[in-house]
Amino acid sequence: MSTQKIVRQHAGNVEGSQALRIDADRAEQLVDALNTDLAATYVLYHQLKKHHWVVEGAEFRDLHLFLGEAAEDAEEFADELAERVQALGGVPLSGGKTLEEHAPVEPEGNDVYDVRTSLSNDMTMYGDIIETLREHVELAENLGDPTTAHLLRENLIEVEEAAHHIEHYLEDDTLVLEEATH
Repeated sequence: MSTQKIVRQHAGNVEGSQALRIDADRAEQLVDALNTDLAATYVLYHQLKKHHWVVEGAEFRDLHLFLGEAAEDAEEFADELAERVQALGGVPLSGGKTLEEHAPVEPEGNDVYDVRTSLSNDMTMYGDIIETLREHVELAENLGDPTTAHLLRENLIEVEEAAHHIEHYLEDDTLVLEEATH
C-alpha cells in the first residue's frame, strides 16, 4: 500500500481559472458563495432524507415520494455546485461536520416530529436557501460570471418550486377527516 501523500491544493485556497478567464480575486468570492450554497444544500438534503425515511400518516405515499425526489434534486444541485467550485479553481467543502459548520441554515434536531412540523422546518430552510441563492445570483452577475449566475438561477427555480409544493402540503384543506372528539 502506498504511503505517498501529496496535497495538490489545500482546502480554502482558490487559484482562479485561466481557462475560464476568472482571476483568483473574483474566483475566491464566487467559490465562497458556492461553498456556502453547497453546505446549505447538503444540510437540506439530509433533512429531506430524514423526513423521507420517517414520514407517516394518511398522505404517507405522496409525501414519501415528494421528499425522496426533493432530496435527489438537492443532491444533484450539490454536485453541480461542487463541480463549479472546482472549475473556478477552488476546493469544494466536504464532510458532514464541515458542511454543517459552513451552512447558513440550521437543521432541525435528531428527533422525529409530526409531519406538519417537519414540512414547516423544510419550508423554512428552503426559504433561507432561496434568499441566499438570490444574493449569489446577483453576486455572480456583478463579478462578470454569467455561467455561475445561470447555474444558480436554474436551481433557484427548482428550489422555489419545491418550497411552493411544501406550502401546498401545509394548507389546511384536506380530504382526511379529523376524528370527532367525544
